[in-house]
Amino acid sequence: MAIVTVDFDGTLYQGNSFKVMFQVGKKQFTMKQWSILFSGLVKAGAVGLANGKNAFRHQFFKAFAKTFQGKTTSELDVFFQELVDVGKAEVHQSLVLQIQKHQQNGDTVILLSGALQPFLRAFAKELQLDVHIISTELLFDQRNLCTGEIGQIINGDEKVNKLQEWLEARSMMDQPSQEIWAYADSESDIPLLNFVTNPVVVNPKDDMKKIAQQNKWTIFAS
Repeated sequence: MAIVTVDFDGTLYQGNSFKVMFQVGKKQFTMKQWSILFSGLVKAGAVGLANGKNAFRHQFFKAFAKTFQGKTTSELDVFFQELVDVGKAEVHQSLVLQIQKHQQNGDTVILLSGALQPFLRAFAKELQLDVHIISTELLFDQRNLCTGEIGQIINGDEKVNKLQEWLEARSMMDQPSQEIWAYADSESDIPLLNFVTNPVVVNPKDDMKKIAQQNKWTIFAS
């Protein structure tokens, strides 16, 4: 039995998740929420200029999470289900079939992503995929209301760290023959692709395609 990790943005989901967030936000956000998000965008722009694209994405992500402060899990479920309803047309259906093949072979599949957990839970349910989820957590207080804060963003080296923790918790790290797959698309996934035994690059852009070819990684194209 193999362990199979699947990235979300750019891999299982081929659309622009930020664009979908804005679409749903137009319908549901209050003026206060838009104010929070706009302030976060300004900060994200400054951080991005200084530290690059990934830093911008992380700062924007944090700002978006702040708009959920005070929300119940039920209210968040409604929001994330609408994200799924808007974005599901851009799911990578060929990769969904590939995931199902892995599951039919008895493999364990993990969605391993920086995306927020409730978003991935809603997507997995919509696609009828019985998978484990390792992703960025929304934090809640003692009243079970969202604090507007997030846990560690699961990206880059942190994907490897979290996968190792997951394996260790199940006493799988010491199995020398353990087969681990990773389906991913971007340069931030290179640490994970280097870590696993079966790296697969999904619909890569030109720079990532060159890296995949140099490393003789499998390329999965739709």
